[in-house]
Amino acid sequence: MTATERLIRIGEVAREAGVSVRAVRYYEQQGLLTAERSPSGQRRYRQDAVTLVRFFQQMYAAGLTSQRIAELLPCWNAGHTDAGQRAMLRAERDRIQAKVDDLQAALDRLDEVIAISETHP
Repeated sequence: MTATERLIRIGEVAREAGVSVRAVRYYEQQGLLTAERSPSGQRRYRQDAVTLVRFFQQMYAAGLTSQRIAELLPCWNAGHTDAGQRAMLRAERDRIQAKVDDLQAALDRLDEVIAISETHP
């Protein structure tokens, strides 16, 4: 951390990321997020914690586990991957794409039902 980088409190991370304070604590317990402690013991996070928490939320919504997200973090932090990491990333992407395709098919069916119901009230 640079001398000019501002640390933010847990409530600010939660508010800016759109999650509960409990969720931020959970990410820390899972080893996904680290906090520094103030002299009084309050958690203080780097500003990029908000971006990370949003990333975690997206990955959880896509069905990734805490362990899988932890495996992604080195890729996120370093900006490069090894062959094993790339294979894991591609497998997760393929799984998510299949989920998106299934959801798109369901959306298409709902559009058909809506169209039928609008033409035959």
